[in-house]
This record gives sequence, C-alpha cells and structure tokens, in this order.
Amino acid sequence: MVTDNEIEQIRKSANIIDIISSYIPLTQKGKNYFGVCPFHEDHSPSMSVSEEKQIYKCFSCGAAGNVFTFVSEYENVKFLEAVKIVADKCGIPFHGRITKEKPQANKEEYEIMSLALKFYQNNLQSGEGKPAKEYLKQRALDETVIKDFSLGLALGSNVSLNKLLLSKKYSQESLLKLGLVNEHDGYINDVFKYRIMFPIHDLDGNVVGFTGRIYENNEQAKYINSKESVIFKKGQILFNYHRAKAEIKRKKEVILVEGNMDAIRMYSSGLKNVLALMGTSLTKEQVSILKSLRANIILMFDNDNAGEIATYQNGTILEDAGLTPQIVRISGPKDPDEYILKNGVDALRKNIENPLSFLDFKLKYFKRDKDLSKVDDLASYIKEIIKDLKNLPDELTRELTLKKISTDYDVSLDLLHSEFAKLNIPKISESPPKKLAKTKFSKYDKACQNILYFMMNDGKFVEKFKKELGYFDEKKYRSIANEIIYFYENSKNIELSSFISFISTKDYIVDDAMEIIKMNKAIDLEMNAFEEFICIAKQEMTKNEIKDLKNKIANSMDVSEELELAQKLLNLKKGCVGK
Repeated sequence: MVTDNEIEQIRKSANIIDIISSYIPLTQKGKNYFGVCPFHEDHSPSMSVSEEKQIYKCFSCGAAGNVFTFVSEYENVKFLEAVKIVADKCGIPFHGRITKEKPQANKEEYEIMSLALKFYQNNLQSGEGKPAKEYLKQRALDETVIKDFSLGLALGSNVSLNKLLLSKKYSQESLLKLGLVNEHDGYINDVFKYRIMFPIHDLDGNVVGFTGRIYENNEQAKYINSKESVIFKKGQILFNYHRAKAEIKRKKEVILVEGNMDAIRMYSSGLKNVLALMGTSLTKEQVSILKSLRANIILMFDNDNAGEIATYQNGTILEDAGLTPQIVRISGPKDPDEYILKNGVDALRKNIENPLSFLDFKLKYFKRDKDLSKVDDLASYIKEIIKDLKNLPDELTRELTLKKISTDYDVSLDLLHSEFAKLNIPKISESPPKKLAKTKFSKYDKACQNILYFMMNDGKFVEKFKKELGYFDEKKYRSIANEIIYFYENSKNIELSSFISFISTKDYIVDDAMEIIKMNKAIDLEMNAFEEFICIAKQEMTKNEIKDLKNKIANSMDVSEELELAQKLLNLKKGCVGK
C-alpha cells in the first residue's frame, strides 16, 4: 500500500512545470506558465500552470488539478498509476503495487482465454513444437519475440484444448461462444489445429482472442482468427496497444500498420510505437483510441493496390475526425515485415522519418489510372482534388494547393476558384459547434462551492468556516467540508495541490470536489469575499430551517412541543441562528 504521506512526498519532489512540460510546451509569462490545453481542441495557450501553487487550470474548458491529475488525464490512467509515472520521472522510489484486475463482469471468459494461452505456450515449448519453432526461426522470430508476444502452438486432436478446458469444468457452451471450439455432427473439436498462435489482447492487456497461422505446407487458409465474442470486439481493439502505449506517449507518434506480423517485426526491431489494424477500416472506437493518445499518426500500409486504397480510406476517416495523418509508402517488399527482413530496420526508420503529408499523398493517389496528358483525365483529376479540398478547414492550405495546381497544369487560378465556389462550402464560422448546456446553480450553491474552494486553499478559511457556519445542509457539500477539516486538522496546514492528492482515491467525493475546483474562477482569495459567501449560505440555511420548523409546528399534536418550536422559530426570524 502507498500511504498518503508517501504520495505527498512524491508530489512535493515533483515540479509540476517539469512534468507538464515533458508532455506539452510551456511558455513563461510573469509568475505563471502557459500552454495549449491537451484536454480540448485548443489553438491558443489557455492552460495556466502555477509553479508557486503547483496546480494547473485551463480557462477555456475548466480542466484543473495537480501534477498527478494532469498525468492521470493525459495518460488515461488511474490515480495511483499516475503517481508511479511521476515518481519514475523524478527518480523517486515507489513502494506501491499496481495490479490490473480482470473485469468481474466476464471473469470466466477471461479465465478461459488465459488458460488457453498457457496451453498453447506449453505446446510450443514441448517436443511436438519443434517443427513450429524451426519455422519461427526461419522467419527470424527468436525466443525473445516468442516470449514478448506470448506465441504458442495449437496441435491436433491428440493434444486437445477442449479436453483440457472441459476437465476444468468449463461448459461446452462457453467454449463455443468464445470461438475456441466448434461442433460438427455432435462432436466438439478445437477450432485451431496445427497453427502457430498469436494472442490478441484488449487495451488493458487481457487475452481476448487469437490469430492462428499455418506453418506447414497445406491447403488450409493461411490465417484464421477468433470469432467475436462478449470480450472480443475487433472494432474496439488495436493490436499491440497495451505494449506500445507507453512508447507512443513518449515519442508522441504512433505508426499504424495492416498486419499483426508487421507490428511484431517492427516492435521487436526497436520501433515500439506501432499498432496494427484489426480489419480493413478504422472504426469510430478505434479512432477514439487514437485520439486519446494525442500523438502524431503515421499510416504505413502494404505496398500493393489494396494497401494504397486502405491508406486513402483510413486517412480520410482520420481527417474527418479532426486528425491529420502522415503517410509512409514503402517500395519493393510487400509489407513492413518483409521490408525489414530485406533492407534492415534502419532503412525503414529513414522512411518513417520522412513521411508524406496526407494532402501530398492524395495529390498522387488521385492520379491513379489517369493519363494526365489527356484532357478528360486531367479535368477529372483536378475536380477530384477540388472536391477533396472542401473537407480542409485550413483556408491557407486550400489556397496554396489551388495555386500549385494552377502552376503545375497551367490552369487559370480564377477558374479553379470558380469551380471551388460551386461546391457551396459554408464558412466554418457560420456553423459553430454546439455548446453543451451548462448546469445552472443557485446563488446558494455558488456560495457553498466558493466556500469549499477557499477552504481547500488556506487554513484561515477553514477556521472561519468552523467558527461561523460549521456545516452544510446538502450531503455532498457537507462530505467535502468534513474531509477538508479532517485534512487540515491532521496536517496543520492545507493547500490545493496537496488536498487534490488526498481526495483522489476517495471515490465518494472526488468527482464533486474536482468539479468545484474546475468551475471556480476565483483568483484573489480575500477574507471579505469569503465572509460574504458565508453570509449567503447562512441566510439560505436559516430560511430552510424556518420552513422546516413551520412544517413541524403544523404537524405537531403536543402543545409543549409546539411552544418550544415556536420559540425557536421566533429566534430564527430575529436572525439568531443556532440555539
């Protein structure tokens, strides 16, 4: 277990400027530093980072927190994982143990797949696995690769996975649903036989499926894949994600390839920021995954007609989603796997270091099957380019492209503008994105939220609260206030950055507390303002208490109780709160 004290020591040892600037560029302006916020579509520096207070705040989207919350949000990891990342960056020992538990909702399915993986791995290391190992050796896949990618082997009916799993009391129905076995004429048989097995993991590293490849000459399909199941959705997975994520974050670049073998070859050759598609086209879920990585995207698909088409189609999908991919087209060998085997990883790395822009790729792509010396083909080519430019939000790039076409093909720029105008493209400013409706808070809610925010920042406000108010009627405000007081009385001090760390593992208040921090616009924490908020809260709470007393009096059947309640009501109306 990691103690609150150890977390606080790590926070104090980590300068928020150093950590955040390792992710995004920061520029100092006065006391604070500013950068482009990575948590929304930001084009000008709207995130302020305070070295003095060790907190950050985006004045556009409201994102706020300390060094741990920034890393947690940016890396898309849980709080303690963020603490470990910060500790590692600072060279500070981290004594906690972080384990990722398999989701309980499908616990049995994950257990079955994990056991299947171990079964296949054991087969490959057995005597019967020698031919498969020899094949892997010929493909330049050594023991390190076998271990890193958990490669295994499916054998014949004499070494059956389904017999093992049934002996472990798993049902035939479960095995059928996961696609590990099939039923034929009343018999249950393994789906995968005499194939080298490549496990497929979900984003958290759990085994959810397999790809099986033949290794002996026969007439079977070269590859077969697990069918989709309750835990395996191809459209929600990118192959190698759980291994490559850290390197992608570090390099701020992701290389997307077509095949699993391409990813394995590149990763084992040192190009570890590589992911592979699980189909021919990116899904919305996969695009969302790529967006969350906040990295430059390079598409490097096979060197054939299908690979070129896939590059255009997937590049367009990414462009429509607001991402701008770059393109690498290799020559000679069919795919990155073969390219590395023939030319070496350094040759491939040089290609990756000099990618095409997606626009330049499209200018070449649209020439496919066209003879530009012919008027009809040239006109068709130019129209394709102009039609594609309508999706480009950058007016400067549009204009430069039109000028390039005009120069290269001796076409009037005015004519090109005229053709472009026919597309009737609305200006971006005419259709601004819809803003989400903001939650409306009462004057009382705002006062309570400000009181809590002030208390999170300075102990003098905690003392004033205890003396002048002491509690809130609403449970969510009361719970946060109790934690603030507890933290302050134990630490003898309070500041926002340290309090954020304290509440980050307290699920019952962290969301409400962080929402208050994000919404608060207060810069100067003055006692006069705090006292005004206390007065507003006190008045509203008194009104609620008067209302409650009136209801009790109306429903009371005890004369003495009525008199006592009436006296309390009178005192409250006179402005005497409490007794």
